[in-house]
Amino acid sequence: MEPDPFVPTRRSLLSKLKDWGDNKSWQEFYDIYARLIYGAALKAGLTETEAEDVVQETVIAVAQRIADFKYQPEKSAFKTWLHGITKRKVVDQFRKRKNRGRNGEDGVPQSANLAAMEEIPDPSSRALDEAFNNEWEQTLLAAATERVRKRISPTQFQIFDYHVLQNHGVLETSRTLGVSAARVYLAKHRVSAQVRQELEELKNKYV
Repeated sequence: MEPDPFVPTRRSLLSKLKDWGDNKSWQEFYDIYARLIYGAALKAGLTETEAEDVVQETVIAVAQRIADFKYQPEKSAFKTWLHGITKRKVVDQFRKRKNRGRNGEDGVPQSANLAAMEEIPDPSSRALDEAFNNEWEQTLLAAATERVRKRISPTQFQIFDYHVLQNHGVLETSRTLGVSAARVYLAKHRVSAQVRQELEELKNKYV
């Protein structure tokens, strides 16, 4: 079976990451988690450039600390561990932004920078926690949907994608795709049920 995109890391991958020379496993880790970290950083209030820095710095921090991480999901899930590292890197970016503003290093008048800093969200608030958790849920949902897509007909998934994922009405979906309204309802019911089942399985199976 092909690896699922954006699926949280399994025990085997975590073990392989302790070998810095295992480039394939590190690439797999990056492919899975870069999107998660980047999305959480953006939702926390960082710019795209700052979010990219958070991704790079978080991956480096994971590489430096993974040897000490013990796979004990019942006590300390990898999600919680990674969240902690990501949060610290996001906070670092906010501090760097404030320092640039105070020193006038970005070419903007210091008074304007100071005013802008008042609008920066507090990185220690629950907003960052919520952003990370939301991205984690979206990661799982994307993986569950991709699993289902691989095993159903292209037409059935196209109906589901257009109607449910793209949020088009039943009649519009029916006209655009040239299928009956009954078929749209049926695809929504069947595919949604399969996605929910896969989502629950992923939540139970992965750390």
